Amino acid sequence: MPLVEGALAMTALTDPAFPKGWVQIQLERMAKEAEHALMDEPNPHVRLDGLIRLFYREWGFEGDEQQYFSSDNIYLDKVLDRKRGIPVSLGAIFLYLANHLDLPVSSVGFPTQFILKVTWYQGEVQYINPFDGEFLSMRTLRGWLKGAKGPFAQIGDADLANATNSDIIKRWLTVMKSALLREEQYTDALRCSDLALKLQPDDPHEIRDRGYIYQKLDCSHVAASDYSYFIEQCPEDPAAELLKLQVAALNEEPLTLH
Repeated sequence: MPLVEGALAMTALTDPAFPKGWVQIQLERMAKEAEHALMDEPNPHVRLDGLIRLFYREWGFEGDEQQYFSSDNIYLDKVLDRKRGIPVSLGAIFLYLANHLDLPVSSVGFPTQFILKVTWYQGEVQYINPFDGEFLSMRTLRGWLKGAKGPFAQIGDADLANATNSDIIKRWLTVMKSALLREEQYTDALRCSDLALKLQPDDPHEIRDRGYIYQKLDCSHVAASDYSYFIEQCPEDPAAELLKLQVAALNEEPLTLH
């Protein structure tokens, strides 16, 4: 399943009102327009440059620097409407278009952000920042990694390996949940957490996060149960001691039926 299709399926499961059909129509329209404009170009390097120009310059898609963590940058209907997003949402759309143009573009789950990799038939490899459509040098990528992991961090083969769509979808889902939590949309965040647990059952950190959401939804005893599971599974985690106090306090609250 293409990355963008996986994202549509994921979003439809987490938001019953998500206009999946409308998004598919818009993507198909954009793909046809890109094919009409560029498919006659036999040189794939020129075709790629043309897609970058079309997507970022003519259509005006860009990274949202002002509200980077907004959920509007994660839901593809909002991204298509506003023409703003974050690397994973913009990159998924760009990848969808690139595949329609027979361009050798793939996904990379780089440690600092989602990027795109172009593997040319002669063995040449290029990297694209989907946030702005600029090509990334190895020097820039090393700088990103050192900024995130410290001055001695080195790029390994795994950092630049092609990512599976399922791995990217899991990361996308985590970003979506985090955005919804910041916006205090706890019911929607709970749907994200439930879906994440279907993908990774019994993940203690995800169950801990679900406990936090239940606590915000005033489901105290369910939250305490999730926190207790995390404490049992990760007793050495620095958060475990604090959560023990939370569990004791939550269990003292009267049981509320929802």
